[in-house]
Amino acid sequence: MTQEEQRKFSKAQWQFIICSMIAYAFFYLTRKNLSMAQPGMLEEGVISTYALGTIMTVHGVLYGASRFINGFWADRLNGRIYMTVGLALSALMNFLFGSVSIAVLFGACWILNGFTQGMGFPPCAKMLTHWIHPKELATKMSIWNTSHSFGAVMALGLCSLLLGPLGLGWRWCFWVPAALAAAAAVFCFFCVKDSPTEAGVHELELDDVASPQQGEKKEVTTKDRLRLVFGNKVIWLISIANFFVYIVRFGFLDWGPTFLKQYKDIPVAKGGLMIIAFELAAVVGTVFAGWITDKVFKGRGVRTCVFCMLFAALFAFGFWYLPEGASSIWATLLLMGTGFCIYGPQALIGIVAANQATKEAAAMANGFTGIMGYASTTVSGIGIALIKEHYGWGITLGTIAAFALVGMVLFLLAWNAAATGYKKN
Repeated sequence: MTQEEQRKFSKAQWQFIICSMIAYAFFYLTRKNLSMAQPGMLEEGVISTYALGTIMTVHGVLYGASRFINGFWADRLNGRIYMTVGLALSALMNFLFGSVSIAVLFGACWILNGFTQGMGFPPCAKMLTHWIHPKELATKMSIWNTSHSFGAVMALGLCSLLLGPLGLGWRWCFWVPAALAAAAAVFCFFCVKDSPTEAGVHELELDDVASPQQGEKKEVTTKDRLRLVFGNKVIWLISIANFFVYIVRFGFLDWGPTFLKQYKDIPVAKGGLMIIAFELAAVVGTVFAGWITDKVFKGRGVRTCVFCMLFAALFAFGFWYLPEGASSIWATLLLMGTGFCIYGPQALIGIVAANQATKEAAAMANGFTGIMGYASTTVSGIGIALIKEHYGWGITLGTIAAFALVGMVLFLLAWNAAATGYKKN
């Protein structure tokens, strides 16, 4: 590229990153609002803890499967349109969820929401590899991954406002996000660009790396994509590790307002603010993990993940051991420490998967890591509900912290993995 082409590309690249971050954040707004609505639903008696846990588990498993299925198609179709349709459907499912009153219908709406939510990240994973060079993917994609946290903060902050100062019922935690997500779908359609070509700029140059399909350029087949994903042991290891990363992440995010209310006797509105602090720390931790990966570990994200999981476990154990009556400031700081550490692996797993599978199968690879990550809802959903019912929140939180150590061991097994699956000429 000429200097002028590089300038135009850089501007268009950052426009894509920012616009896709904004659009993806609204997927989280229409997914993480349930955690704030849970206490009100339980107090009103419209659903039981067991039923909620079951819905969360089935929703998560279907979401993980949806990410893989949609990853298969997202590698082939226009990411902008794919993402827009998914966001519009998620808005519809949220509106319906807030309008029903029967547990079976709650389950149907939220499970369907799980599938439509899976139309968000796979097209983003594909588009990001077309916009960002592998050598800077960890730094820039980590910045992009903060959209998860901003979306969760939006959900927690908005629902805290609706439930607290405005005094509205839990149903508004679904109706308002549904309206905002519908508007965001329109924004996504007009502002997110699938590729540099669609944005009218020069395509990304990969002169210093080559596709794994070496030699004569040929069409990449489904068999090629399957080999790039399922024939790579690193992708298998990080996918299994993702199962444990998500147990810790969702254990705090999905159940946070509830266990803070029941275990620490902290009001829901205040508990929501504490989980917001957890998410804000995650924003800093995510960017820091990406920077460390590129600058210190030269793109080897699994090495960063080892240290992140170790410290996430230490902070989580610290929260567990916090004595009764301790200041909420200490509880908030320990939650923030956990958030700072656990979101690094959450972001880096997608980056490692994309780099290992290359841009030819990035969406499919992230779909596979998603299956394993969201299969964890068998533990973070119904599993946590059962442990809490039989042993209380103390044992439950200690168990969540222990899972962080298991994840650390799995990342250690991939310590020597190459930075990417690309091969130099």
